[in-house]
Amino acid sequence: MRSIDHELRYDGATLEQVYEMLSTPAFRERVCDYQHVVRRTVTITPKGDGMSVRLDQFHASDRVPPIAKKLVGSEINIVQLEDWTDPSHADIHVTIPGKPGQMTGTARLTESVDGVVETVRLSVKVSIPLVGGKLEELIAGLLLKAFKAENRVGIAWLAGER
Repeated sequence: MRSIDHELRYDGATLEQVYEMLSTPAFRERVCDYQHVVRRTVTITPKGDGMSVRLDQFHASDRVPPIAKKLVGSEINIVQLEDWTDPSHADIHVTIPGKPGQMTGTARLTESVDGVVETVRLSVKVSIPLVGGKLEELIAGLLLKAFKAENRVGIAWLAGER
């Protein structure tokens, strides 16, 4: 199992601004565009004090190692579910449909005098003998790139670039 702990910083922003951004389909689509996602479906549904987010994304597999490409084919379908119980906490579950493995964890928004920090903690587990560890590293790397892309797009979004 591989663990990911990553912070996304939004200096000068409030928790309400960051949560509103995360609850906007156009923002989520902009992040997908930034990552060159082949196609995607973004569904955000208000739920109590929070929301449910479903990101169904298809990434080209042209930049993955041959061992992974044999398993995933020409595209990698990644489904990310976020259950925001309130504006500061989400449970995250990421799957690659039809493939063994999953990513689970949390996202937490914390406000300080400098702005907001989104802390994401995930565990990546791929249940394939012999190559599972290598695939966990590959997936963890892809997720880190996705978080960094979200952060870059988020900083620009909060600065008014929409």
